[in-house]
Amino acid sequence: MVGFVRSNWVLTAFQVYSRVFLIWGVIWSVPETQSGSPVAMWMMGWTVTEIIRYSFYFFSLLPGPVPYFLVWSRYTFFIILYPIGVTGELLSIFTALPFVSQRGLYNFDLPNRYNVSFNYYYYLCFIVVSYLPVFPQLYLHMFGQRKKIIGGRGAAQAEEKKTN
Repeated sequence: MVGFVRSNWVLTAFQVYSRVFLIWGVIWSVPETQSGSPVAMWMMGWTVTEIIRYSFYFFSLLPGPVPYFLVWSRYTFFIILYPIGVTGELLSIFTALPFVSQRGLYNFDLPNRYNVSFNYYYYLCFIVVSYLPVFPQLYLHMFGQRKKIIGGRGAAQAEEKKTN
């Protein structure tokens, strides 16, 4: 948003929200979700992604080009890390659903003086359903970025022909 890096600030805001939501709204709020393979999946995906991303950002602030290995890593590792992370996130939410429903966690029921209600279980269901249109868009956007930044198969073949 302030222009230090070229990332879209709206996409960054969604990413920050989703991470805070998952850590506080699911993992911290429902202790039964704190262990197991779903948490390991998104933790691994997030950790490796952030190490690569912030190394890339660091080098992009320095004079000279970003080392190609970091550019390639940033625009290639997402292919496997993104689906692993999203799968772990969704499995964590699915694990939390029965506990949230049973406990009425974070519900705000009628009647009340504000005349509004909120059901956290349904909110979690909404979040899960929202992955259906959002994930493919973001994933395909990253493929577009990859093609633009490091080129596709056609770019590599064209470059190879130039050198021959």
